[in-house]
Formats: sequence, C-alpha cells, structure tokens
Amino acid sequence: MKTKIRELRNKHKITQEELALAVGVTRQTITSIEREKYTASLVLAYKIARYFNMAIEEIFDFSEVEEI
Repeated sequence: MKTKIRELRNKHKITQEELALAVGVTRQTITSIEREKYTASLVLAYKIARYFNMAIEEIFDFSEVEEI
C-alpha cells in the first residue's frame, strides 16, 4: 500500500526512529511501511494519522484495495 509517510517525515524533519517511538513501533516497521513491504494495521495507521494531525485517507492510498 502506498503511503505519504516518507514525504510527511521529510516535511516535518523527523526521522523514522522518532516517528516509530511516537507511535510505539520499531524503526524497521516504519521502514517496511514506507517501502510497501508491510501494511500498517488499522490501529497503527490511526496512530500515524493522529501524529501528523491528518485523516488516515490522507496518508494511506486505498485505491488498490479490493472492495467487498
């Protein structure tokens, strides 16, 4: 799943480590999400969105998710 996390981190001048600590995961988790190797859980997506004061949909691209 594509995200805007890297762009937002760069804009706010924070490291992967800083974001990871703020949302309660490892730096490797943030790296994996940015590289589209891992899809964040709903809870983690919510924490990341709250950190940046944005809606989940503004950060995560759901256009490729299959509809039920």
